[in-house]
Amino acid sequence: MEKNEQWPPLPPVSTGLRGRCPRCGQGHLFNGFLTLARECEVCGLDYKFADPADGPAFFVMMFVCIPAVMFGLWIETAYEAPWWVHLFTTLPVLLLFCILPLRPLKGWLVASQFFFKAEEGRLARPDEYPPAEPKPQAGSR
Repeated sequence: MEKNEQWPPLPPVSTGLRGRCPRCGQGHLFNGFLTLARECEVCGLDYKFADPADGPAFFVMMFVCIPAVMFGLWIETAYEAPWWVHLFTTLPVLLLFCILPLRPLKGWLVASQFFFKAEEGRLARPDEYPPAEPKPQAGSR
């Protein structure tokens, strides 16, 4: 029996967003704010498989930064606000809404990698796949 088969599959959204181990749902996924732990302290799952790369930052940029910048531009065009108004309105909006979702998004991506058994892509060599069957020619039966 494989080691992962003794654990029930847990949904990546619930474990990842809470920063819990994707296998047991109890251990911590992070050592700090964004630093992944080496392994789960409950079930011993090694987190070496996890590589979310720039995924969390991409999601934050797409769904948070663009609306936050639009908010700052709206304040500028509607009120012709001085720089200090942006300092107290736009900057906190950008910082809060960009930094806070990074950890849950990173946890979700790591849990999704475990749940779907994602691996690094590799090229298949010709000897690893069977030859394609010839297509029937038009007009032949």
